[in-house]
This record gives sequence, C-alpha cells and structure tokens, in this order.
Amino acid sequence: MADTATPNVIRRADYAPPAFLIDTVALEFDLVPERTIVRNTMRVRRNPDASRAAHLELMGEQLEFVGAEIDGQPFANAHAHEHGLLLDNVPDSFELTLTSICNPAANTTLSGLYVSGGNFFTQCEAEGFRRITYFLDRPDVMATFTVTLRASRADYPVLLSNGNLLEEGDLPDGRHFARWEDPFRKPSYLFALVAGKLVALEERVKSGSGKEKLLQVWVEPHDLDKTRHAMDSLIHSIRWDEERFGLELDLDRFMIVAVSDFNMGAMENKGLNIFNTKYVLANPETATDTDFANIEAVVGHEYFHNWTGNRVTCRDWFQLSLKEGLTVFRDQEFSADMAGGATDEAARATKRIEDVRVLRQMQFAEDAGPMAHPVRPESYVEINNFYTMTVYEKGSEVVRMYQTLFGRDGFRKGMDLYFKRHDGQAVTCDDFRHALADANGRDLAQFERWYSQAGTPRVSVRTQYDAAQRRYSVTLRQGYADAPPAARETQKGPLLIPFAIGLIGKDGADLPLKLEGEAKASAATTRVLEFTQTEQSFTFVDVAQEPLPSLLRNFSAPVIVEYDYSADQLAFLLAHDSDPFNRWEAGQRLATRELMALAGRAASGVPLQLDDSVVAAFARVLTDETLSPAFRELALMLPSEAYLAEQMAESNPAAVHAARQFVRKRLANALENEWLKVYEQHRTPGAYEATPEAAGHRALKNLALSYLAELDDPAEAVRLASAQYDAANNMTDRAAALSALLNAAAANGGSVQAQQALDDFYRRFEKEPLVIDKWFALQATQRGSAQRPVIDIVRKLMTHPAFNLKNPNRARSLIFSFCAANPAQFHAEDGSGYAFWADQVIALDAINPQVAARLARSLELWRRFTPALREGMRAALEKVASQVKSRDVREIVEKALA
Repeated sequence: MADTATPNVIRRADYAPPAFLIDTVALEFDLVPERTIVRNTMRVRRNPDASRAAHLELMGEQLEFVGAEIDGQPFANAHAHEHGLLLDNVPDSFELTLTSICNPAANTTLSGLYVSGGNFFTQCEAEGFRRITYFLDRPDVMATFTVTLRASRADYPVLLSNGNLLEEGDLPDGRHFARWEDPFRKPSYLFALVAGKLVALEERVKSGSGKEKLLQVWVEPHDLDKTRHAMDSLIHSIRWDEERFGLELDLDRFMIVAVSDFNMGAMENKGLNIFNTKYVLANPETATDTDFANIEAVVGHEYFHNWTGNRVTCRDWFQLSLKEGLTVFRDQEFSADMAGGATDEAARATKRIEDVRVLRQMQFAEDAGPMAHPVRPESYVEINNFYTMTVYEKGSEVVRMYQTLFGRDGFRKGMDLYFKRHDGQAVTCDDFRHALADANGRDLAQFERWYSQAGTPRVSVRTQYDAAQRRYSVTLRQGYADAPPAARETQKGPLLIPFAIGLIGKDGADLPLKLEGEAKASAATTRVLEFTQTEQSFTFVDVAQEPLPSLLRNFSAPVIVEYDYSADQLAFLLAHDSDPFNRWEAGQRLATRELMALAGRAASGVPLQLDDSVVAAFARVLTDETLSPAFRELALMLPSEAYLAEQMAESNPAAVHAARQFVRKRLANALENEWLKVYEQHRTPGAYEATPEAAGHRALKNLALSYLAELDDPAEAVRLASAQYDAANNMTDRAAALSALLNAAAANGGSVQAQQALDDFYRRFEKEPLVIDKWFALQATQRGSAQRPVIDIVRKLMTHPAFNLKNPNRARSLIFSFCAANPAQFHAEDGSGYAFWADQVIALDAINPQVAARLARSLELWRRFTPALREGMRAALEKVASQVKSRDVREIVEKALA
C-alpha cells in the first residue's frame, strides 16, 4: 500500500482555484468486500474564476478504472494513471459518469473505503475520497451528494450515509438498498458511508426552534450497553451550541458510528460522524474518569464541526486550523462549561490546566524541533503529517486570544459575522480574523503573525517599584530565543500578545489596578495588557505597596514567561494567588526548578537532597481543604519526565527520571501520614458517578495511592492497592490500583500481588478490546528496573495472542506507550529502545503509513539529547530512512536528519 512516488512539496503560495467545479454528485455503491463497484455521476462545469484548462484532471488512487460517460455517451478520451484520471477535450458544462472498482478488504491504510470486523467504513479526510472514486479531491470543491448503497441484507443490514434517508427497500437475490441525500454543499473529505451489522441507541430531541431531531449512536450489538454516555454528551453538545453560539443542528438526524479500526479519534462527516470506539464506548466497569471526560470532549468536538468545519470549511489544507483550532477551542470551552459553568473559575481552571499541560509538553516540543511550522503552514509533502499539535492546540490558543481581547460577547459577535459572511463557503484563516476584527471595530493586521510565525515566543519580564511615587512598572520583551531553523525563517516581527496580569499585596489579596493615564482603578483585579512591541513598558499608579506580579493569568497567550521569582515568592503565589491557573503554575515552577537542579546533580553523580521548604509547600496544598480535590491532584502532580527533559540543554532522560523519582520518594516518606489521611478521606463509596466532583475525589485519592507506592517500605501501599483492586466497582479505581502495584513491584515490593492483578485483569476483560488496550499500556509505561527492563516486557507482549499490529489502538497502547510515555526506559543507554522503534516504524509503514508517521515522530528531537543517545537515535533514523517507502514517514525522518 506504500506510495513510492517522488515527494512533491505543496506550497501555500502556489494555491490556484480549481479549473472545474462540481455542483452535484450521485454515488451508487455495490458493496462487496473484495470488489466494490462505484458509479459516480457528477454535474461538472468550468470555474469562471480560474484559468481555462485544456483537460480535466481527477485524483484517484488504488482504483480500477472501468469506464466514463459524458452526457450519457461513452467517452473515450479518459486515461487512468497511478494517481488519477485525465479527461481530454471536455465541454464547458456536462454530466460525467465514472465507473470504478476498489478493494476495501485489502485496504489496511484505513483511508478511503475499508472493511473492519466484517463491516464497511470510510475515512476521507484529508485525501481518502480519491481511494473511493475519481474526483476533484480538494476542500474548495463543494457539491451536494445523493448516495445509493446496495448490499447483502444478511451481511449488511444497516446502510448509512450523510444527511437524510430518502428511501430504502429490498432488491433481488437477498440484497437491499438505501438512498441518502445531504442537502448541504460539502467537500469530498466530509463524505461517509457505513454498512454492516450494527445496532443503535436512539433518542429524539427538539431543537431550539422546536424541530424534532433523531439522534443515533451505532455500535456492534455487544457494545450497546456502553453508549449512554456518548448519547448524553451529544445532547449536551447540541444544547450548548444553541445556547453559547446560537447554532442549531441543521439535519433531521445526527448519527455517530463506532469502529475499532480507525486512524484518528473521530471524524466530523456531515451528519454521520465516524468515531474510534475509544471515544464512544463507556460504562463504569470498562472506562476511567478520563475516558468519560474524553468522550464528552470528542463528541462535542465533532458535533461542533457541523458549523465550524462543515457549514464553513477550509479553502485548502493550509487553512486546517481554521476548522481544527477553532473547534478545539469550542470543545475546550464546552468541557469547561460542563465542569464549572460560566462562573465557577476554580472548576473551569482544572480544564484549563489540563489543556495547557498538553500544550507545553507536546506542542512546545514540536515548536522546538524539525517539524516546527506555523499554525497556518507554508508547505507540506504529506498533509496527513500536519494534523499536529500546532494546528490543533496552538491553533486553539490563537482563537482563545480573540476571546481574551474582546470578551465573550465580542467573540460571539465575531462568530455571528463569520457565519453570516461565509456560510456554505470554503474560506481562509484570514477570513476568520477579518470577521472578528470587523465585528469588534479593530485592526488585527499584526495578529496575523500568530498564523504565519513558527516557534514558541518568550516574554521576559522586568519590574520596578517606586515607593515614593507609588508607581509600579512592568517591562515586557518578546522574542524567540533558541528557536530551531524551521521556526526562525518564519519570524518577521513582534506579535500582538494579550498578557493578563494581576498584582498581589503582602497579605495575599489582589491590589486595585490603575494604569498611568486612567481616571480610576478598574473594578477587575486582572488586566489584559496588549503587548505589541518588541519591548514595551506598562506603569501602574497608586500602588500602595510593592506587589508581587501574577503573570500571564489563565495562560492568556501561548508563550514562555521568563521572570526570576524566588522560591519563597513562588510558595507565596501557590498559597495565595486568586487566579487558579497561576496558583497551579507557581507550584509547577517551584517543582520544575528543584527537579532541574536535581537532574543536573544526578547527571554528575552528586548525591541528591530536597529542601524542606519544597516539602512544606506541597504539604500545604495537600492538606488545604479549601481547595477542590481536582485542583489539589493537579497541583501535587509533578511535571512529566518528557517535559523536564525538554528544559535541559542536553536532554538526559535517565537523570530526569532519577531526580523525579527521588522527589516522589521524598514526598511520599515525608508526608506518609498526610497521604494516608487523604486516601481515606477521598474514597467514593457507593455507586459510581461520572461527575466532575466525584472524579476529583477519585483523582486525589489515587494520586495519594501512587505516592504511597513510592515509600521505602511499600507494604501498606501494596495492601491498600490490592484491597482497592479487589473491591473496585469502576475502572478508574481498578486501573489506578494496578498501576500502583506495578510501581511498588519495581521498587522490590509486591511483585507477586502485581502479577496476580495483571493476570486477573486480563481474565476479567479479555473480551473488552479497549480495556485490554489499558492492560497493554499499563505494562508498557511501568517503571521497570535494571533486572527487568520494560523493553523485554514489551517485546514479549508483542507475541501475545491479543496483540495486533494492524489495529491502531492496539499499536498505540503498547508500542506508542512505550516509545512516547516511558522515556527513561525507551532511552536506555544500550539503544535497545531505538532499535525496537525502528523495527516498528518500518513494519507499520508497510501496513498503515499514517500510524507509522505518528510513531516516527518519537525521535524528531534527537539532536537535543546527550551525545551517546544521539548516536543511537541517528542510527535508528538512518535505518528507517533507508527502508520506508511512504511519503508520510519519509517526510518525518528526512526532516529530522536534515
């Protein structure tokens, strides 16, 4: 299935409108796994806004061409080739009918039309539709679709496609048909069909305007009992979009279908969303609190795409963040509102903290490497490689900055104008920016740089207090410091950075904020400074005492703030800052500073010790009952090993692991009684509840258990974990107990209990694929030891009967978990992890290049590591570069090695 064509660089500057447009599409499918016949009838016309072309060039891959007709007559001037179909001497306007054949059963790429578990599914974003039929497979060609599906009724009793069902009925020879119509123009990447043995949870709801809508969640029959939460999430999403943005569901029905073989999380095909089972199926016995939250967020994300992505779509793939960044922002706001409404800032902050943790650990790392690119990239070789953290997560932060600048009401005005101008169109990031600017009467020309400049900006802060004049000056300076070459070449000038700040007095209370030149102090205790120059000063007046600045509140821009807080100042902010995000941030800065110093000592072989003040700061948070359990769990979680290694001049995973484990053990032993008390206080007896409050209690309790597993004598932790495992009535507690047992076993305690629990876990859940994914992942990410390296465990698990490399979820649960989420073991000095990585990338490349490319990115930052590790990584990259054939993986490894 590999694509061995010479890679061509696609550049945004070369965009040209299509020479032809397609107004209507009528598709007919005769569905047979090894030989599906597709008849595609299109109304085609020349584009009056494009240069006249001598021929019509359609994209097509892995297709067998049967024949072409124009206006009902056979057309001989159609020439099929490896990447499409060329039609010479076509009229200016005509009906084109193409017949072709594809082989869904052999399609292991899971792009286009494929078979999974005996059922048919599609995935067309970004360029999968060309594997189904010949087409102008680009997002700026929008058409209305009518789809007729024909198949064996016994084998495929359910036939689904986009839009509304027009008719269905029987055919001869035990076959049947269904005809669907999507009345809204859409690009081909939003096409979908599903056929198979499925059942649905159904619900009817009324939209805000009183229209009845049919909602369906389709799954395999044995999974029907795990669909209620997905349905509830869909209903919440529909209501939220009506209330927050005035956007109604525009079709008579909305369908979600779950499939276990899927490259992505989910896909927003118009009215027929196809989901990875991981983001649909949940009940208390099989899904964790994190799973429940992720399902709600992903269901929301795909539903919100109905307007931000479908009704208004991308002109070209360089504009991908137009839909993805905007919709990630919308799903983040939805999740925050579900947790805390519009006013509970503490509850909303837990969601904000979780999102920023992901951004810093993954997107900041992307910005620092060879794949660094702007939110709106300038070029690509393989578009599948640009479904990145930058496009999604940084893109979301860019959208959030509009709301920070204009407020909720101003942002809503901009969204309303965006839909009014562009409904039914394929547009650009600039069109979105212009709508927000015009609706709020602002010039946002400078803000465009957020879309075109790569790299993570750094903002250094200097402050000065004049007691006699009661003036406090804050000087901000922006730049990119050590950005990689891929980022530096895009940087043209200073950004417009909304920089939120508060000032805290000696009693821990916020001080009034009055900028020089203002008549009176603001009622708000947080001020958003519009920072637009390379260096800019802001002076607050009538400041009665020297304050402590609370910088970048609520993480108001995706930047790194450099300010030389003392350890005492950070502890003070951790105790008093009224901004929940910055309270958490102070603790993270304190922990990061200490961990980085310890990692340096560990790398040099110097004995490690932790200052008592750090332990005291953690103790205050642990025992502060005024803080929510969810917030305390986040505040007491140390920065990840991957994030810490990123902060080193030369990444040394072993030293980081030694430092982090030392701190965990120190906190465990010093606060043993406090951890035990918290563990007991935050049990959640009774029936499981998937509420944010209950999840917060479980999270804090299970964090306490994980610390207790680090004790010098973990016997009590093993007893507690074993009892929790045996008594658990939910997957959150059962998985947490198993994880604690595995880590205690790594510290030479409870290894018998850990193995017994592992064996029991598999026996209980061997018929639940998503739970067995957890079983693989827990083993791949366990701490391991010199006597029992995790690489040996992973290699053995690859021979397990339940492991299947062709299933993306299973590959991610074992291989990706080890390579990306267990840095100390993956980066073993003997290079065994790198050799394993190379073998798996090569194997996956032959099956599913998209999944292989994701794994390939594990080594893209190889130049940042210690010399010994660099050599092992370079050798592994060179081995992969010499053997892989897909554009997807070649682009990654060649950029890494360049």
